[in-house]
Amino acid sequence: MDNALKEHVDALHRKALTVDAHFDLTYDVASHRDRGHRKVIETDYLEGFRTGGFDLIVSSLFINDSFLPEMGLRKALDQISYLFQEMDESPGTLRLCKTVHDIAAAREAGQIGILLSFEGADPLVNDINLLRVFHELGVRGVGLVWSRRNYVADGCAFDTVRAGRKGGLTAFGVAVVEQAEKLGMFIDVSHLNDEGFYDVMEITRKPVIASHSNCRALTETMRNLTDEQIRTLARRGGVVGVSAISRFAGDTSDGQRVTVENMLDHVDHIAEIAGVEHVGLGFDFCDSFRNFLTLESPLETYDVIGGHRELAVVTAGLIRRGYSDSDIGLILGGNFMRVYAATIG
Repeated sequence: MDNALKEHVDALHRKALTVDAHFDLTYDVASHRDRGHRKVIETDYLEGFRTGGFDLIVSSLFINDSFLPEMGLRKALDQISYLFQEMDESPGTLRLCKTVHDIAAAREAGQIGILLSFEGADPLVNDINLLRVFHELGVRGVGLVWSRRNYVADGCAFDTVRAGRKGGLTAFGVAVVEQAEKLGMFIDVSHLNDEGFYDVMEITRKPVIASHSNCRALTETMRNLTDEQIRTLARRGGVVGVSAISRFAGDTSDGQRVTVENMLDHVDHIAEIAGVEHVGLGFDFCDSFRNFLTLESPLETYDVIGGHRELAVVTAGLIRRGYSDSDIGLILGGNFMRVYAATIG
């Protein structure tokens, strides 16, 4: 990157309020703290967040299959408790954000804003009353499912699997979506199957996001969205957060390494078919979790850029592709901030 381009990137990062709409931060914090580590965010992540220029990290509450159903609620509450402990141990560096005012205040104070979101409503089991409890604790996003079935709906598998008949939202799922909107929480359809996606579009009244999903037209996997789904979400004022996961950003079957250019192709595609106002960043970085992340069916994948500290590579790529400064500001965070303003307030 030459000096002129670097200066351009740095100027954009200083101006933009930059959002990563999906990162399993509290999951990793809990994995470390359960092993006796402390100040995990300060030690492992803070420098990368600041180097990349991030203002807000949306931290998902993800629960491994092995803890479900019995320990889902406990593990989610542990993750939130550990975040509070991290903030106590690293005073003045982190802020739990519940409103867009909190996000702006964190940026003004030079803090990293953390916004909590379910990655699968599994901790609720089938008790709608728990949703209010999590809202009081600061959870503002409801990713309805991970790639599995819960009481809310069916998730979409990464690849074709042998399974019975799929379903959309359950009666409990409808209640969760309606109650979440009343409480001031946003709905996230990443990991939701196609049937559930269209149920959400019929039920919701506010903008909906896909925090970390790419385009099925470019990379064939049920985890990505079809063009019709992207347009439908955009018509409702929603945003798609483009993921840096190689399996969703490009074709890994031919042995060629998937790169940031493949990821940016998904940005281009969403901007072309739905408008630049409906694309953001939801990287879903996972390479740093290799020590602790266990899945029933391991997903062979990698991050196409080296974590949050390398955001400049993405921004430089957007500049090279001809995006205006104002459009890049929307992609970096302006679009998600618009949805948060309309949902969590």
